[in-house]
Amino acid sequence: MPKTPFRLALFALLLGAAAAPQGAVLSPGEIVAAAPADAWRPVAPENLLVMDIAGGAQVTIELAPAFAPVHVANIRALVRAGWFDHGSIERVQDDYVVQWAGADEKRALPAGVVAHPPAEYERPLAGLAFRPLASRDAYAAQVGHGDGWPVANDGRLAWLTHCYGMVGVGRDMPPDTGTGSELYTVIGQAPRHLDRNIALVGRIVEGIEVLTALRRGTGDLGFYTDPKQHTAIVRVRIAADMPASERPRFEVMRSDAPSFARYLDARANRRDAFFVRPAGGIDLCNAPVPVRRRR
Repeated sequence: MPKTPFRLALFALLLGAAAAPQGAVLSPGEIVAAAPADAWRPVAPENLLVMDIAGGAQVTIELAPAFAPVHVANIRALVRAGWFDHGSIERVQDDYVVQWAGADEKRALPAGVVAHPPAEYERPLAGLAFRPLASRDAYAAQVGHGDGWPVANDGRLAWLTHCYGMVGVGRDMPPDTGTGSELYTVIGQAPRHLDRNIALVGRIVEGIEVLTALRRGTGDLGFYTDPKQHTAIVRVRIAADMPASERPRFEVMRSDAPSFARYLDARANRRDAFFVRPAGGIDLCNAPVPVRRRR
């Protein structure tokens, strides 16, 4: 079973973590493992992409329509039209991103895809169940988590942040050129300077280790110079369209749950036996929202 930064609960269980006696100091993984059922929300099958790549590996992505509804609708239309089937991973830039696209980017976009979507780089903060972090941030007035996503805001507008494993839409220079036909994910130190400059549309919930292990591209920006180096994409599906027996199911920890507050405190102030001195603070991208396979 793959281990990813977002699957802390399962990782903790695999390590044998269990609820500790009352009053014991719990690690973040133990807090996640002990979280009650009502601390989790299911990922809607309509918001789950399943990408099969060469060699039998699979990458699963949760979409974020509350932050980029037009782009997410485009991606669903592209996937259902088979746009990414037989496409490839064409760029792997060390400590930065992995990028993939369809088999022929010059072909006409499928019906229903908005060719010039709006720049969905931010949304109103109002209406978002936002839990702020107490720690300061270098890029925004305030950061925290909203509806289970890493979010920054300026008091009026909110936006997703380029944390590890987040998925964005590749574009050319004009902001309205990113249709969703090319996607990328962050595989290194969070490139937060990209926040509010590119549409973020989701995050990888399983399989990130498959992408981070790929050979780095040697061309400009990490693009492969030889198409033979590309990693083939077999197909991409929406979980809602898959047979029930094949459909993966995931749960995300609710960022408004008491267990999540305890998890954040433990991440910022490690008190378990290994740690000599708690940090007393935490970076947003070092507080990934736990995601687990549904039992």
